[in-house]
This record gives sequence, C-alpha cells and structure tokens, in this order.
Amino acid sequence: MDQRSSLPAADDFAAALDWWRDAGVDHDFADDATEWLAEPEPEIATAPAAPKPAPDRPEPKAEPQEEIRPFGGESSGWPTDLAAFRSWWLEEPSLDAGGTGPRVAPRGDAKPALMILAAEPEQVDNDTLLSGPQGRLVDSFLRAAGIAPEKVYIASALPRPVPVPDWENLRAAGIGKLLEHHAHLADPQRILVFGRNILPLIGHAPAQDSAVLREFNHEGRCVPVMGSRGLADLLRSAAGRERLWQRWLDWTDG
Repeated sequence: MDQRSSLPAADDFAAALDWWRDAGVDHDFADDATEWLAEPEPEIATAPAAPKPAPDRPEPKAEPQEEIRPFGGESSGWPTDLAAFRSWWLEEPSLDAGGTGPRVAPRGDAKPALMILAAEPEQVDNDTLLSGPQGRLVDSFLRAAGIAPEKVYIASALPRPVPVPDWENLRAAGIGKLLEHHAHLADPQRILVFGRNILPLIGHAPAQDSAVLREFNHEGRCVPVMGSRGLADLLRSAAGRERLWQRWLDWTDG
C-alpha cells in the first residue's frame, strides 16, 4: 500500500483553498452570498445618529384669574349716613358672601360710647342682631362695665351668618375699607372687636400688643380699638372671658 507523506496543516489548508479556487468555487452561497477568499473590507467608523429634536411643546396657557368683586361694590356708591346704611346693608347684592339665614341690620345710635363689632349675626337672629346666647354674653359684659345699652352701637362684619367665611378673599375684596366706612358713620368713642379675623381688617396697630390693641384713624380722628376672641369661643371658655375682662380694665384704666 502506498503511503503518503504527511503535510503540515498549513500546507493542507492552502491546498484545500487551491482546490476550491481551481473548481471555480470561491463564494459560499446561502441566502446572502459570502465571499470566502476576498480580503475583509476595513470597517468604516460611523458617527452615531443625531437624536431627533423633541417636538415643540406649546407653552402652557395661564389660567385666567377670577376677577374679585368689591365687597359692597364701588365705594362711590356707599351710603353717607347711618340710617341709609342700615337699609343698604339689607339690600345691596354685592354684600353677600354665601351663608344662610336672613340679613340682620346693625342696631344703635350714632356717636355711641362703644361700638361692638362681631364677625356675623347669630344663627337665631331674625330682626335683632345678637339676639341669642352671644348677645346675652354681650349684655352681661356691658352691665359689668357699667355701660347703658343706649350708649352702644352693635354691628357685624357680614350681613348674615356664614358657616366658614373666606376672610382672605373678603380682605382682597375690600371688606376692611367698608368696615372703616361703617365705623366712620357710627362715630364711636371706642371700638371693641370680637373675632381675631376681624381685628386685622381695621385700624393701625401701635408698637405695643398689636394683636389686641389698635387705633382707627379716619379723617383726622383717632379711635381706640381693642380686639378679643370671637363670641362663640368666649361662650365656651371661662378663662377667655376672664382675660377679656382684665384687658378691658387695663384698656379703660379700670
């Protein structure tokens, strides 16, 4: 038997390639033709595709701000005497801030020794302002202070009871200016305000104890103003009533 001499592996591989080349087969035929014997083409580095620009988004539209209607309308239409103010208080549409129950007019005469200003009427009020438990508390206070009822003017910041008044919105609507106009018409010697939300709406705070004492300046006249907790709170708090009495004595020099 003839024996062939073994060839190095490299020679075997070269011989195989020569055989395929002589046979005219130099491609691998599949779905895509592949050139076996051609030199590989150098890879061309390609820059990464630039990101597509984000589509322009429309600018968000600013929501139109709701116009705040002046509380009580334009000041040029406010009554200029106390009797006309009472009627206007019961009829003027722009005074409504929601709420239930009838409107209740202020009571008393002009130029009183004391003007009492509450936040709103009581739920039980019909024709008379502060005719319920809060009013009885006020009457007891006035008797203790030695002030006759005919020397007191009683008013409220709102014409009818409101479950949860929006005082910030009312302030923006100018309720403070209307309260000052009302106080100017009443022309009291002193003003006692029941309700911490009401006191900041009127007057000018002096340097000392500004959370309780203020001054109402209008057309050259200065009227002392003292603030207290709301009447509903005072009914529930004996300590609050005691503090009110002590502040009153200090304010009026006993």
